[in-house]
Amino acid sequence: MNFPRSTQYDELFVRETMMGPNPLKLVEELTCGIDLKPGMKVLDLGCGKGLTSIFLAKEFGATVYAVDLWITATENYERFKAAGLEGRIIPIHANAEDLPFAHDYFDAVISVDSYHYFGREAGFMDAKLAPFVKKGGRIALAFPGFKEEIHENLPDEILLSWTAEDMETLHSCGWWQNILAQSEMIRIDALREMEGFDECWSDWLNCGNEYAINDRPAMEAGAGKYMNLIAVLATRTAD
Repeated sequence: MNFPRSTQYDELFVRETMMGPNPLKLVEELTCGIDLKPGMKVLDLGCGKGLTSIFLAKEFGATVYAVDLWITATENYERFKAAGLEGRIIPIHANAEDLPFAHDYFDAVISVDSYHYFGREAGFMDAKLAPFVKKGGRIALAFPGFKEEIHENLPDEILLSWTAEDMETLHSCGWWQNILAQSEMIRIDALREMEGFDECWSDWLNCGNEYAINDRPAMEAGAGKYMNLIAVLATRTAD
């Protein structure tokens, strides 16, 4: 897949800032399916070190609320200032289970490489996330998964880098379809495997991050054939 936008960003900055499979390429592919416009209020949920927030502000002119639990607001604020986006990205340290926003506030929610950590319960979407999105607003999620449910018999290749507990958050498209279809507040517009799996993982494995180095044995042994990246596009429909 071509990534004309994300490949324009400074390669060293991206390599030093990513926390998993290249989030810039993930968010570029993900946002191909939604219409973001200048001035929209966008929640970037689980933004990590803010690469996706920078992309959303620069590429679409959105006002981005960059929320993360593990990276402090101060650390991300310094990064956003250095990128010249101090007035367009608001860094917030918060838990996805207890977001500090008004209902019906956001035009869109984007979440890259994080929803699978906190959104696996069927009731999460309606109780914790969808209420913050305006009716007709979009919810776009991208996260790692499995091609099939293999938790009962994890392949040896996967166990070269990860434990069974590490893999508990990964599920198949069908599993996620079942969970998200239980929501009464969203319409699922698309739920599919993403095209950028190879590129995003290659960038991550070659970035030098200690976690990326830990992931190499499994991926070099072929663990990727059991895995995918999943995109979900949804629309807020009702109370």
